[in-house]
Amino acid sequence: MNFNKSQTSAIRHKDGPVLVLAGPGSGKTATLVERTKNLIQQHGVNPSNILVITFTKAAANEMKSRFEREMTSYNGAYGRVTFGTFHAIFFMVLKLAYHFENGNIITEEVRHQVMREMISRFGLDYRDENELISGLFGEISMIKNSRISLENFYSTQCGEEIFRKIYKEYDIFLRKHKLIDFDDMLTMTYELFLERPDILSAWQKKYQYILVDEFQDINQIQYAIVRMLAEPENNLFMVGDDDQSIYRFRGSKPEIMLHVPKDYPNVKQIQLDTNYRCQSMIVDASLKLIGHNTERFPKEIHAARPKGQDVVCKQFETQRDEILYIIKKIDEQLGKGYHLSDIAILFRTNTQPRFLMEQLMAYNVDFKTRDKIPNLYDHWIARDIRTYMNIARGSRMRKDFLMILNKPKRYISRDSLCESHVAFDEWEKLYDGQPWVAERIEKLHYDIRMLEKMSPYAAINYIRHGIGYDEYITEYAEYRNISKEDLFEILEELQASARGFRNYDAWELHMKECEEELKEKAKRKNENTNAVTLATLHSAKGLEFKSVFIIDANEGIMPYKKALLDKDIEEERRLFYVGMTRAIHDLTICSVKNMYGKRNEISRFAVEAGLYEMDHTKQPPQKL
Repeated sequence: MNFNKSQTSAIRHKDGPVLVLAGPGSGKTATLVERTKNLIQQHGVNPSNILVITFTKAAANEMKSRFEREMTSYNGAYGRVTFGTFHAIFFMVLKLAYHFENGNIITEEVRHQVMREMISRFGLDYRDENELISGLFGEISMIKNSRISLENFYSTQCGEEIFRKIYKEYDIFLRKHKLIDFDDMLTMTYELFLERPDILSAWQKKYQYILVDEFQDINQIQYAIVRMLAEPENNLFMVGDDDQSIYRFRGSKPEIMLHVPKDYPNVKQIQLDTNYRCQSMIVDASLKLIGHNTERFPKEIHAARPKGQDVVCKQFETQRDEILYIIKKIDEQLGKGYHLSDIAILFRTNTQPRFLMEQLMAYNVDFKTRDKIPNLYDHWIARDIRTYMNIARGSRMRKDFLMILNKPKRYISRDSLCESHVAFDEWEKLYDGQPWVAERIEKLHYDIRMLEKMSPYAAINYIRHGIGYDEYITEYAEYRNISKEDLFEILEELQASARGFRNYDAWELHMKECEEELKEKAKRKNENTNAVTLATLHSAKGLEFKSVFIIDANEGIMPYKKALLDKDIEEERRLFYVGMTRAIHDLTICSVKNMYGKRNEISRFAVEAGLYEMDHTKQPPQKL
């Protein structure tokens, strides 16, 4: 393999710290593998003294396989180089120090059960248990990985005092049962190296050359451990791209990479300045975009591929128009010799593609997803709406009434429903002495009779505004301290999906068919090789496709509405940059003018990339 000048400089580097700025498609993996090979063949480094760290097991295995293919003729010595993830390496350290075994790692099932019991004990209110559990564990992980004080952390999932109790009780459970979680693998290794310099010294002698891939994804505690491990020679080879740092929510941030020259004043900086993946029009547009970030290393990147065609930026009136355009373009690209597997549709959040998936199924376009896409029709809000409709269709089952009894608040006791089936006249009679309660039951009966006559779309509108479900959502969001806008988006999406169905039976049949087809696709996920890839911008990182569509490039989505500070906007810009640079030949950026009944501005990122000329008679997109 031929290497360019900057790659060769990185490959031949031997001693001391080096920071390799490796942009999209710059051949960083090949450079890492060749540098490891060069240490052994040209400098006589013992393979067992080399440690190569990356972030995923798949990436570590792929790098190891590439390295072994390169080294097959070198007497099998390659087998002694250590390739692994941070967690795998640190668990290896803990196994030797504390005699841990795999059985000491807490399973996801046990973790969730422990958290479920605490949620129940502390009386936390929720509508989606898995969402709350995921949020609580995310915050626990953030505390451990960022090495911040529990007393200085403010939870968004529940009250501070309850969160601190949950954190401490979870920690007590782990210690009592001699269990550790993945975050503990980091914190315990860090504490071990601080408290036992003899153990640290042994590992420093073992790994005299350390190479870290995807360095921009490192968090504070991982960096601290790697720095300790690399002393005193500091033969630390750090390869990454600060412009692709997109995991701040996990504790990684570009500031760590940007501070490396301060931590290592003698660090050698090398930029892999050639993009071998994208055609030059894509490279130029992506560089215009990322140049708007201030917290970054300045770079000059050149495209190895020719100019190619222009990046397409299109606006559509509705999401349906957007999706139909994409389906038409996919058909055209297949006619030009592309395969479905050459095409990706990227989006900001994993809730965005639900309508897209329905339309792709309707037009028989095979697809596979990189992320778990939540089923809209299984969301607790959808279950509430469907329950109202079940009652309107004639259900008188007690469990249905219990689900919507106080949504909105009617102040009717659950104990008033004693039988397995509900009879309105008997129910009202229970409250002869409390006419105000009987009136509420009578109003519910009236509302049910009104719903009987409506289409699904009109029924949802009536449930929201006539019955008062929107007020319930507002109160619930305030109580849980969560975004009511997110919940209203679920309602808007659900209502939009009901448009066009004349009766409840037709809509219910459609929902069940969608659910079944998605389950079937999930079963065949790994068999489905020739399919369009649907992925969030986060999960698309590291991938490449001949054709990429980025959908819903609108303010409030890209950048996401929760991005309030400058550093948040910069991360959103990096995320968009990652999406753009997944494309080899064709890049299409789509935005929608009307979404869920609201007018939407095109994303500022399309403007900053030079792909859209703002109408200067209007105000440009403002920071959220």
